[in-house]
Amino acid sequence: MEDVNQTVVSEFIFQGLCTSKELQIFLLLPFSTLYLMTVIGNLVVVVLIIVDHHLHSPMYFLLANLSFVDFCLSSVNTPKLTTDLLKDNKTISFGGCMSQILGIHFFGGCEMVLLVTMAYDRYVAICRPLHYTSIMDRQKCIWLVLISWIIGFVHAMSQLLLILELPFCGPRVIDSFFCDIPLVMKLACMNTDTLGIVIKADSGVLATTCFILLLISYTYILLTVQHHSKDGSSKALSTCTSHIIVVVLFFGPIIFIYLWPVSITWVDKFLAVFYTVITPLLNPAIYTLRNKDIKNAILKLINHM
Repeated sequence: MEDVNQTVVSEFIFQGLCTSKELQIFLLLPFSTLYLMTVIGNLVVVVLIIVDHHLHSPMYFLLANLSFVDFCLSSVNTPKLTTDLLKDNKTISFGGCMSQILGIHFFGGCEMVLLVTMAYDRYVAICRPLHYTSIMDRQKCIWLVLISWIIGFVHAMSQLLLILELPFCGPRVIDSFFCDIPLVMKLACMNTDTLGIVIKADSGVLATTCFILLLISYTYILLTVQHHSKDGSSKALSTCTSHIIVVVLFFGPIIFIYLWPVSITWVDKFLAVFYTVITPLLNPAIYTLRNKDIKNAILKLINHM
């Protein structure tokens, strides 16, 4: 049975977002536009932070990495989702399916840890401002980003290795627009209840740990902000509000999809679209619209063109 998952099932079939052909054609332009805006928005943020020396600080270094991760996360599913809207037969190879699972959990895990790192950066900046430059030096920032990539990779590989061992011998229809672990596990030719608990525990530990650390960080920051001067506290509060909005938008759908005990197909599809298509676009928009330095850098770039 070692090669049963490779030989018996060579591809999976997606049911897609909906069954209506007319609605799928209608959705083609919005999804194509959203993906194009996500790519441009995130890459513009990365380029701005690299080019403008005024943005060469730990906060923007971490933001550039977050934008790059969002670009990668969106690129795992959205191009396939968009092209499948034109197809009647939405198939994906076994290898392609496993690659999607790896990509989602790699970049998703990386983003969770990056958001915690950004919260830590804001905590040091607001709660220990006199020691900020010594604590958040260049070397430490690089290490924090490397750790986020390593944790994301380890998390993704641990999930993928558990799935690769499953025997798949049909059915091969996935009621979604992409491969995800809970959906693929339903197609295995064995009882996966125990494995499901292990996989949920793996994802749950990472997501819950990051979420708790974020709650503690921002609670401490907001309490500290109350004792600052009015001008300083309003600027700090504005920055933290941007971060908190991003955290809620990212973790909200994940908690419902992976940790909520009741699964409702249309809700899962909507939330999956939200965190793989919408959230990567909202992140650069939120940080750009609420950040004076980024807006100034954009204006400067436009004036030079």
